[in-house]
Amino acid sequence: MHIKIKTKVAASFEKVRSGFDQQLFTILNPPFPPVKLIRFDGSKKGDLVSLQLNFILFKQLWTSEIVEENTNGQQFYFVDEGIKLPFFLKYWRHKHIVNNLKNGAQVVDDIHFKTPFFLFDFLMYPLLWAQFIYRKPIYRKYFK
Repeated sequence: MHIKIKTKVAASFEKVRSGFDQQLFTILNPPFPPVKLIRFDGSKKGDLVSLQLNFILFKQLWTSEIVEENTNGQQFYFVDEGIKLPFFLKYWRHKHIVNNLKNGAQVVDDIHFKTPFFLFDFLMYPLLWAQFIYRKPIYRKYFK
């Protein structure tokens, strides 16, 4: 399945590019499930990000590796791929993109995911979509 969400922000391309750090990562986490950050290396190729999702009755570990990154004057991106995923996911690839605009920048969350069962993909889609729509006002406020 594929989710792509675009958000225009008022900050400059460079400010947004350099703002993709541990502080932003922590702020972007939704209220449920609560997330405990276990490891955050950054957004360079080879870096790892590991977190623990707390579903009250059980916890799940999620670890992703940054497998690709690139920047130029018009676009910055990095890609994280899941290497240890919660039971409800079998594939995760999230491309974080920042595009340079005349009056600010655009943040793009471009996600591809699969669950263990094809039909479950359709059930997970609205839940994951909501988790990323939740980020839009946070991006706008954080990158004023």
